Amino acid sequence: MRMPLSFAGALLLSTALVAPSSAWAQSSDGQAGGGTVSQNAQAGGTVVPDAQAEPDLGAEEEVDVSGPGAGGQEIVVRGRFIPNTLRANTEVVSVLSSADIARTGEGDIAGALERVTGLSVVGNGFVYVRGLGDRYSLALLNGSPLPSPEPLKRVVPLDIFPTSVIASSVVQKTFSASYPGEFGGGAINLTTIATPAEPFLNVSFSTGGDTETTGQLGYTYFGSRTDWTGFDNGTRDIPPLLSAALNSGRPILPGADFTLDDLKAIQLQLVNAPTTVLQRNNNIPVNWSAGFSGGTTIPIGDTQLGLIASANISNKWLTRQTLQQSASTLDLSGTPASDFTRVITDNRIIVSGLLGAALEFGEHKLRWTNLYIRDTLKQGRLGVGTNINTFQTELLEQDTAWFERQLINSQLVGEFKFDAFSVNTRGGYANSQREAPYERSFTYVRSTVDDPNNPLSRKFINDLGGSSQGVASLAFSDLNEDLWFGSIDLGYEVTPDITASIGYAYTDASRSAVRRAFLYRAPGLPIPVQQLRPDFLLSDASVQLYDIFLIETSAQDGTAAFQADLTTHAGYFQLQVNMAEGLSLNAGVRYEDAELTVVPVDLFDSGASAIVATNLNNDYFLPTATLTWEFLPDMQLRFNVSSTIARPQFRELIAQVFQDTDSNRVFRGNPSLQDSRLINAEARYEWYFDRDQRFSAAGFFKSIDNPIETFTSNSDNVVNSSFANAPKATLYGAEVEAIKYFDMANWIDGDFFTSRRLLLLANYTFTQSELKVRPGDVTVVNGLSSAASNFFIDGAPLTGQSDHIVNLQIGLEDTERLSQQTLLFIYNSDRVTSRGPSGQPDIFEKPGLRLDFVARQGIRLGGLDAELKFEARNITRTKYQELQRVGDNRIFYNRYDLGAAFSIGLSANF
Repeated sequence: MRMPLSFAGALLLSTALVAPSSAWAQSSDGQAGGGTVSQNAQAGGTVVPDAQAEPDLGAEEEVDVSGPGAGGQEIVVRGRFIPNTLRANTEVVSVLSSADIARTGEGDIAGALERVTGLSVVGNGFVYVRGLGDRYSLALLNGSPLPSPEPLKRVVPLDIFPTSVIASSVVQKTFSASYPGEFGGGAINLTTIATPAEPFLNVSFSTGGDTETTGQLGYTYFGSRTDWTGFDNGTRDIPPLLSAALNSGRPILPGADFTLDDLKAIQLQLVNAPTTVLQRNNNIPVNWSAGFSGGTTIPIGDTQLGLIASANISNKWLTRQTLQQSASTLDLSGTPASDFTRVITDNRIIVSGLLGAALEFGEHKLRWTNLYIRDTLKQGRLGVGTNINTFQTELLEQDTAWFERQLINSQLVGEFKFDAFSVNTRGGYANSQREAPYERSFTYVRSTVDDPNNPLSRKFINDLGGSSQGVASLAFSDLNEDLWFGSIDLGYEVTPDITASIGYAYTDASRSAVRRAFLYRAPGLPIPVQQLRPDFLLSDASVQLYDIFLIETSAQDGTAAFQADLTTHAGYFQLQVNMAEGLSLNAGVRYEDAELTVVPVDLFDSGASAIVATNLNNDYFLPTATLTWEFLPDMQLRFNVSSTIARPQFRELIAQVFQDTDSNRVFRGNPSLQDSRLINAEARYEWYFDRDQRFSAAGFFKSIDNPIETFTSNSDNVVNSSFANAPKATLYGAEVEAIKYFDMANWIDGDFFTSRRLLLLANYTFTQSELKVRPGDVTVVNGLSSAASNFFIDGAPLTGQSDHIVNLQIGLEDTERLSQQTLLFIYNSDRVTSRGPSGQPDIFEKPGLRLDFVARQGIRLGGLDAELKFEARNITRTKYQELQRVGDNRIFYNRYDLGAAFSIGLSANF
C-alpha cells in the first residue's frame, strides 16, 4: 500500500490494445498466418510464410527457393529444404513472426523484441542489441527509415508501435551493404500487416491494471475534457498575447520591449487551474484498450488489389512512489546532496491507425502504406525532500505536464521482376512531432520558524523568488522532424550461382526544436499569499493585486532553439556467390556520404552566440562479407566481418537544456561530438534439427573508436547529464539459443494431450565491454579539451551493457486449434546507465528477474471465432532500482515498486 503524501494537503487543498488474433495477421504474399521477411529484410525482401504454413517437402527432396531480396538481390538456397526462414538468410538474423509476437502477449513491439536473443529494452522503449545502446541500433519500417519524436534521440522508441499493426520483425545482427551504414549493434526492421488472401474483420478489447497503480493513490490534474483520448481540446493552446510575444524576436522581460502591464496581461491569458491544480486520486482507474483491423482483396482482371486498415487506442495508468537521491561525497557517505520521495502518476494514451493498399500483377508488386501513431503522456508529480542548497530545509515540489508525440509515415514500395533482372524501388515521407505545452513546476519551502504564534511556523511557502523561498516556472516546447527518403536497387542473376546487385539510397532529415522557459516573479508577496496553493497563488486577483509577472529564462543555460539536418547519399555493390556445394559468400561494399549540421537559432537577434555549431561532413567506405558453410545437411557455420559507423544524435549535439521527467535529470548536449567507427566480427554455428526447431551458438567481437558515452555531473546539487567521446572501447561475447517442441501424446495418455505439444525456448547472451583510456588521451566537451580520464575510467563497461541476458519460455500449445499457455522468464544483470559525477562511482541499473504468464484460448462466441487472452506481468514484483554503490553506502537515483500487472482481453473475427 502506498503511503499518502499527507503534507500536500496543507498546500494543495486537493480538489479532492489487444493485438488481433494471429490467425488474421497477413503476410504480403497473401498467405494467412503472418509473414517473415527473409534475406536482407531492409528493402522489400522475399516474404516467406511462417513455418506452420510451409509445405512439408520431406527430408530428401531437392528444391530451389528464390526471390528478390534486399537491393534486388536474388536469394537462392540449394540442397535439402529445411522449413526454417532463418536458414535462408545470407546474414545472421532473428525473426519474430506474428505467431511469436502473439505468444508473448506484449502490447507493443519493444516488449516483444525483448524476448529476442541478445536484445534488451532500456528506458522508454529503446532497444539495445548485444549491450550496445540505442544509438548503435537501426530502426526501419518496411525497409525505410523512421524519424524520432524524442528530443534526446534520433532513434524512434519502439514502444510506440502497437503489435497489432506489425506482422513481423526481423533483427539483423550482421551488416550487409544494402543497409544504412549506421549499423553498430544491428538493424530492426518492422513489417506492417499487408494485403489478405481472404476478407477479414477483427475487433478487440482488453482491460487490466497493476497492484501499485489501479485503485491506489495517485496524483493527476484536470487538463481538458478530451484528455482521455490523447488529444487536447484546445485548452493548452498558446494564447494570443503570449504567441505574439514569442514571435516578436525579443526576450520576454520587463523593460523597453515589455512593460509590467504587458507581462501581467500575458499571464492573465494563460490557462491556470486546469493545468495547475494537482488533485489527489485515491482510486486510479483501470487500463483499457480497443481496436479493429480489416482487409479484403479485389480482383481486377489479372491484377489483385488488396486493401487493409486498422485502428487502435489504449489508455493506461502507471503510478510510482520513487526515491530519488544524489551523493555529496565521493564515497557516498554522509547526508545526500538531495533526497526526495516523489509520487509520479502517468496517464499514457496511444492512438494508432494504418491504411494500406497493394497491387499485384504478374511478377510485380506495388505497395502503399500509411501509418499514424500518437503517443500522449499526461503526468502529475508530487515530491518532498531536502537539498543541500537549502541547508536541508524541507522542500515540496509539484509538477504537471502534457507530452504529445506523433509519427506519420507514408511510403510507396515497388518490386518488379523481369526474368533474371529485378528492380526494387521505395520512397516516402515521414514526420514526427513532440509538443509539451504548459510544463508547470512549483517549489515550496517549509519555513524553519517553529513558533505556534508565528503565521509562518512550519508552513510551506512560495514567495515566487522574492527571497529564494520558492520557485514557480512554466515552459512550452515544440519539436518537428521531417524525413524524405528514396532508394532503388537493381539485381541481376549473372549465372545460377552468382547474383549481383547495386543500389542507391537518399535520406534527408530536418529537425527543428524550440523551448521557451519562464519564471514567475513578485516584488514582495504577503505571507498569507505565499501559503496559497498554486492556482490561487497565480490567480487573476493575485496577479493584479501583487504585480506577479513572467520573465523569460530561455537560453540562460544553452540555446532555446536549434535547427538540425542530416543528408546522406549512399551507393553499394554486392555479390552473392554459391562457391561450391553448401558454400556461399555474400560480400559487398557501401559508400556513404553524410553531412550533419546542428545550428543554434538566435531567437532574439542578438547577433552572437556562445554556442558552437556542429558541422560533420564525412564519407566512408564500409566493406562487409559473410561466408556460410553448410557442412552437414542440417548444420552450417557463418562467418562475418564488417566495418560500420555510429553518428551522434541531434539532441546530443546541441547545448540546450532538457529535463527528463522519468529520471529527474537535466540533459545538455555537446557540440564537439564526433562519429564512432566500428569493426565487427562474428562466427556462428546453426543446427536445424527438426521443423520449427533449432540450436545456435555464436561468438562476436566489436572494436569501437570514439564511442559516445553519457556522463553525469552535479551543479548546484542538480544532476546534469551530457555526452562525450571516449577514446576507444571493445565489446565481445557469446550467445546461444535453443527451441524444441515435445509432443505431449508421447508422454501422457488422454484425449486432452493428443494434439498438444510442449515448447521450450531458451536463449542466453554473455557480453563483456570495456573502455580504453590511456595517459594522454583527450576528450573534447563544448570545444574544451580535457584529459579523458576526467570523464571515463579505463576498463569500465559501456553504458547500457548487461553481462548476462537470459530468456526462457515454457509453453503448452494445441496444434489443431488456438490454445496456448506460456510462462516467460527474463533476466538482465546490472548495467551502467551513466558515468558517475565528479569522481563518484558509476550509476547502474538492476533490472533483475521478471516472470510473466500469457494464456490464449480460441472460443466460439455467438457463432463467431474469438480469442480470449489473459496476461500476468512481473509476477515476481521486481523493483526498479538505479543506484550508486561503494561498500555498504548506497545512493538511489531512482527506486520504486513496479508491482504485478494483470489484464484480460477478447477479440472476435467477423
